[in-house]
Amino acid sequence: MPPTNPIKSSRIAPLALYQEVAERLRQRIFSHELQPGAWIDEQALADQYGISRTPLREALKVLASEGLVTLKPRRGCYVTEISERDLDEIFNIMALLEGQCAREVAQRAGAADLERLRRIHDRLETAARDGNINGFFEANQAFHRGVQEIADNRWLLHVIEDLRKVIKLSRHHSLFSEGRLEQSLSEHRDILAALLDRDGDQAERRMRTHIGSGRAALARFAATRPRTASQEAPREGSVAQ
Repeated sequence: MPPTNPIKSSRIAPLALYQEVAERLRQRIFSHELQPGAWIDEQALADQYGISRTPLREALKVLASEGLVTLKPRRGCYVTEISERDLDEIFNIMALLEGQCAREVAQRAGAADLERLRRIHDRLETAARDGNINGFFEANQAFHRGVQEIADNRWLLHVIEDLRKVIKLSRHHSLFSEGRLEQSLSEHRDILAALLDRDGDQAERRMRTHIGSGRAALARFAATRPRTASQEAPREGSVAQ
């Protein structure tokens, strides 16, 4: 039996461990179990997961690179708190990128690709008719993801995915804004029609309008909700150090 390679065997487990920890924390952040602005108690998490702080810190570095947590010197790690300005800037970029994806789909999609988007849109129609916000949200995500995949530009897809992760840090959901679900459905109908017509200009324009409308709805909803105070940062000399 050939000897195992000690270098390879020593690297696999730590890599898998910190990636698994990063994914668990990522989902807790997205679900807002770990609230925006909250201090991350590294020792408590390490004890909870039954691991040392080394893989935990590696996981936090991964999340910091994604913009989901913020590392503050001498103060510790915090879940990133996204501002209204952040959202304005991110949505502006998203409109440009997703608009480009829609243009590329209109220009190059095959019949099977367009049929795939039409079937996803049918799910949007059903969810809207039933008042199923969660179902609508899932179908909406699938539609946008489908457009990005059909555009077949891995760099656009990578950047869009990273930006969408940051958007999930928002405490609010644009579909809860009054009338937004119906408006979003109408916008999707327009986007799909432009794609089926293979009109790149219209597809790009309508996708940009759709993303902009989502941002406006998010701002309206946020304005009606009481602002939740962030968890207080640990004081100098406390366990945060």
